[in-house]
Amino acid sequence: MFVFDATPLIYLAKAERLSLLSCLDTSRLIPQRVYEEVVTVGLDAGYPDARRIEQSVEEGAFDVVSAPENALFERLRENPNVSHADSAVLALAAERGATAVMDDGYGRDIADVEGIETRGTAYLVLSLVRDDELEADDARETLEAMLDAGWHCSPSLYSKLLSKLEEIA
Repeated sequence: MFVFDATPLIYLAKAERLSLLSCLDTSRLIPQRVYEEVVTVGLDAGYPDARRIEQSVEEGAFDVVSAPENALFERLRENPNVSHADSAVLALAAERGATAVMDDGYGRDIADVEGIETRGTAYLVLSLVRDDELEADDARETLEAMLDAGWHCSPSLYSKLLSKLEEIA
């Protein structure tokens, strides 16, 4: 089970590759707070990617669920460096024994301390190649489209991703 933070949704939607996530053979959850941040606010601002995410939810690719407002959520909410949406992702992942899908290094560090498994957007793309759901060339195009849309990835990480892509293809 995957619990999605905003960044993976936004950049896969900007790259028009959000539909790839339907190939993942597991539940895909979006906390209500993330949905509000990405879709509700995004639609009000006129972002096309917000509409793509909304359509994916309408088509059943994701389930929007309430995150628990438990002790972990309350503790994280007190941290000024963690958004309420990120707190919801981590609290929901912890409660469900799920993997938090987030690219933010700080959020991933917190998850590590809390014993919550995380994966990033690139991991999902590479896992689709590994599972024969996506061709290596399409994966490379997806990563490049995300970069063109503003997704942050250091040159050294991008080089590692391309090497890993060649290895698993």
